Amino acid sequence: MAAPAPAAAPAAAAQDAARPRLQLSFGAVTEKNIEQLKLLNRAIFPINYPERMYKDILAYTDVTQLAYHNDVLVGAIACRLEKSAQAPKLYILTLGVLAPYRGMGAGAALLQRCLQLVATQLPEVQEAVLHVQTSNDEAIRFYSRFGFEVAETIPGYYKRLDPPDAVLLRKRLQGETSSSGAANGTDA
Repeated sequence: MAAPAPAAAPAAAAQDAARPRLQLSFGAVTEKNIEQLKLLNRAIFPINYPERMYKDILAYTDVTQLAYHNDVLVGAIACRLEKSAQAPKLYILTLGVLAPYRGMGAGAALLQRCLQLVATQLPEVQEAVLHVQTSNDEAIRFYSRFGFEVAETIPGYYKRLDPPDAVLLRKRLQGETSSSGAANGTDA
């Protein structure tokens, strides 16, 4: 279900390096601003997410973050916690940035902020996971820059998308205090 803020393609790297970095402020999602998140998701993603997902998001407001530039919502990362036999997992439902603001660091900043919040506020969470459409090479590259690895391919995961297959991306969080993307200057 997750979709990322696009990462810069190699040919566009020089152009993106010249793009300004956005000055961002962040906020948690609440019952009062959940409609903003719904509108943002409808503008970004080809999927109409069910109300059940937004109820899950409201249950874990600590890990869902909204990004604002000049008081305008430009992106968001939405997550929930999932139980597993070993320890709870962070499941990234969506990560998206409005098209005019892509390539300016908002997606990377949202992902880094979320992972840092989990590390400091939810140290029992040892893993982050998400699904990405197999054809979304930009998303797979974006997440790999932050230490996510392909765990498996799931045929037919998406019922209304073509291609319908997804990869499960996984990142170990145990003992992590910062994310790797910032260290090598590869934020999107």
